[in-house]
Amino acid sequence: MNLIPLSHWCCTDRAAVHGVLTDIDDTLTTAGAITREALAALHRLRTAGLPVFAITGRPAGWSEAFALAWPVNAIVAENGAVALHRGANGQLQKAYLQSEPLRRANFARLQAVAQHILQTLPQARLATDSPGRETDIAIDHSEFAHLSEAAIAQVVVLMHAGGLNATVSSIHINGWIGGHDKLEGARWIVREQLGRDLDNELERWVYVGDSPNDARMFGHFPHSVGVANVARFLPALSHPPRYITPSERGAGFAEVVDALLAARPSVA
Repeated sequence: MNLIPLSHWCCTDRAAVHGVLTDIDDTLTTAGAITREALAALHRLRTAGLPVFAITGRPAGWSEAFALAWPVNAIVAENGAVALHRGANGQLQKAYLQSEPLRRANFARLQAVAQHILQTLPQARLATDSPGRETDIAIDHSEFAHLSEAAIAQVVVLMHAGGLNATVSSIHINGWIGGHDKLEGARWIVREQLGRDLDNELERWVYVGDSPNDARMFGHFPHSVGVANVARFLPALSHPPRYITPSERGAGFAEVVDALLAARPSVA
């Protein structure tokens, strides 16, 4: 599977981009912390006036502090279910795709599936950020625990058997109830925050990611970029990114930002 080097991304196409959608883990971060290069790149995007939305499988609780601290318009957490952003008063604002009664009912089902997975696979562990999760469950496969490819596949099967949707990120296997995903979350947040229809302006956005749970986003956006560590997952990607950066993780994200801003000569 041959990806196009980022350097071959046409300047005219880059100049037309007016917004950035990005994954967080192993795209902005390394070992759970944002890299210096990625944070500086987010600040450059803010200065240039480009909206930035981070779309992640991480939980709402984990995302709260970053929604306040990072120069992003919002973070959409739990694979599209929860949106967090800084309000006009500087306080955290949170919105949900699902009603509170539905979230309560789903939560009980999710915990039952999680316990079944842990009982069926003794080597499986809940993600350490699980206490912050409101609308999904996560099994750790590469953050603080390790699961083989076969075990990861079995977790996905068990989630599906329990009536859950499932996806694999660079660190976790996430399961949830409902039709939302990263793409639906992106559509939702662009509509809510900018009053625009994302699907009517796909050529004006870029998506940056690194793992299988980014595959639908890679396939949907004509301008999609994988940071270099996406190479680990290429055999498992139903839709690969169009472009790939020279560098991994936050350094790769910064390369995407540099490419965008270089096509905007009026921006210092």
